[in-house]
Amino acid sequence: MIDLSVDLGKFKIANPVMTASGTFGYGFEYKDYYDLKELGAVVVKGIATKPSHGNPTPRVAEVSSGMLNAIGLQGPGVDKFLNGAEYMPFLRTSAATVVVNIWGKSIEEYCDVAARLDAESEGIAALEINISCPNIKEGGVAFGTDLKLAHKVVSEIRKVTSLPLITKLSPNVTCIADFARAVVDAGSDMVSLINTLTGMAINVETRRPYIANMTGGLSGPAIKPVAVRMVYEVAQAVDVPIIGMGGIMTGDDAVEFLLAGASAIAVGTAIFVDPYAPIKVIKGIEDYLKRQGCKSVKEIVGAMVK
Repeated sequence: MIDLSVDLGKFKIANPVMTASGTFGYGFEYKDYYDLKELGAVVVKGIATKPSHGNPTPRVAEVSSGMLNAIGLQGPGVDKFLNGAEYMPFLRTSAATVVVNIWGKSIEEYCDVAARLDAESEGIAALEINISCPNIKEGGVAFGTDLKLAHKVVSEIRKVTSLPLITKLSPNVTCIADFARAVVDAGSDMVSLINTLTGMAINVETRRPYIANMTGGLSGPAIKPVAVRMVYEVAQAVDVPIIGMGGIMTGDDAVEFLLAGASAIAVGTAIFVDPYAPIKVIKGIEDYLKRQGCKSVKEIVGAMVK
């Protein structure tokens, strides 16, 4: 028997595999594939105070070893999320551990959505603060690439909710460890990283960008070495649980992040290739632990040999 459970301080999960926000919808879309409670946690697509239509199409392009996306945080808004049958009401019946990703165009909007979710928090394990989306003109990465703003938005959200806070960090910075310190100092209970790297792809025949936004977020296997490095750097800088992500396709990919210092991981782009990817990653981690003679996943967290 292998113990896959993970203690994230403010809450526990059955195994270290989450879904990355924006890649798994709101869970409802995958209910016919497997029981959602098999996952460590379902991290839903970003929720804001009001509905958002996102960016114009085309919004996704396949590139070498990954994909570019500029969805632009399309979502139903907090009211529909809390009341629409296929959103939070469904998740409450699924018995899944639910993390709600939140975003805003101003600090006030972040606080408004956090306060609303706090007031109706049944079934919500934590909030993930998205300060790292590169695909919207206001908010998002504007907060995640300015140390003072990153600290400010987290500290203000901390005042309006007692829910555990996870801050999702941007890789599009000079020193990600500085941002981890800033948000933890502001009251974040955990950090998740990395969000997408800003990229661009051009159709040489039409001479136009493949996506209407021109630039987009690069995800998939191409970014995994960058993500592993940044997780390692953050693990040396802060003493809070880390959720690592970026290009995880297999159990061994996930183990790299755990060895680098992540307590849990999130599977994202792989789900577009294979809806069963998170389940396969759980099995892959378990197989690795058996090969290594480990009894618990905790034995490998931060266990890279230097």
